[in-house]
This record gives sequence, C-alpha cells and structure tokens, in this order.
Amino acid sequence: MLRRILPAGAIATFALALAACTPTINLEAAPHANTVECSEANVRIPDAFGDTQRVWTNAQSTAAWGEPTAIIYTCGLDEPAPTTLQCVRMQGVDWIVDPEEDSAYMRITTYGRSPAIQMYIDASAISPDAVLPGMAAAALQLPQTGECVDLQDATPVDEDADLLIPGS
Repeated sequence: MLRRILPAGAIATFALALAACTPTINLEAAPHANTVECSEANVRIPDAFGDTQRVWTNAQSTAAWGEPTAIIYTCGLDEPAPTTLQCVRMQGVDWIVDPEEDSAYMRITTYGRSPAIQMYIDASAISPDAVLPGMAAAALQLPQTGECVDLQDATPVDEDADLLIPGS
C-alpha cells in the first residue's frame, strides 16, 4: 500500500512544482462565459499554433498562447452589431478584423455567432492567418445568427429617420 501512495505523492509534488513554473494570465470572464455553447467551443481550441503553446488563464471561457502572450481568447461576449470593419470568412466562420491603432495587436471577433468569441492577436508574433483556421472548430459550435455581406448587399439605414424613444 505504501509503495502505491509514494509514487502518487511524488507525481503530485512534481506536477505542482511544474505548475508553479508556468505563468497564469489574469483575464476577466465575459458576460456569457458559462453557456453550454462556450463550453462546447472551449474543448475544441488548440493546444498550440505552431510553436506558440497554450498557457494557463484564470477565468472561465478564456485561453492564451505564447510567452510573452501572443493570443488572448474569450468566449461569451455579446454578438457584435453590424459594422463596416473588414470581415473575413475562414472555414465557414465570419470574423470581424479590427486592427488596434498604434499597436501590433488585432482584435478579431466572430460575426453572426451568439455568444461571440473574441481574440487579441499580436500580429508581430503570429499571423492571424495562422490562428483563425485553428479556431474554426471552436467557433462553429456557436449558433449562427447571421453572416457578413458585401457593402452593395447591405440593408441601408435611414440616418434621418425619427428615433422612437420609449415613454415619449
């Protein structure tokens, strides 16, 4: 009996020591992080993108890759509204691409999926083109509610229309 406990204890001690060497990225969970859809997506995110390995995070439905951090992932955000930002489709998933001004990071968010996935990708460390195909399996778990359209196919909005204010 003692022989079985000793190796198990040694393994547990080694695992704790190893975990102590790995950084934990402090993130905040999104409002809908605890949904079944995010759970289904989270189990499909990759462990690595090439040489960029996944690191620990401390919030539900989040992930990060790289040391220093090159990719930050969050599932459970509100679905984004229609936008004129660039939209790309990769492996059946539409993504809104929003380059951060004065930064190497790009904010990339699913479009037409609820809840939404959002990633911040350091384009100086890894190409978003190397990340998005690996995230398709996760994003496809989120129910599709719409898709990106070309500008000529978009429904125009009358900006001069009177706004109805509740209670007025």
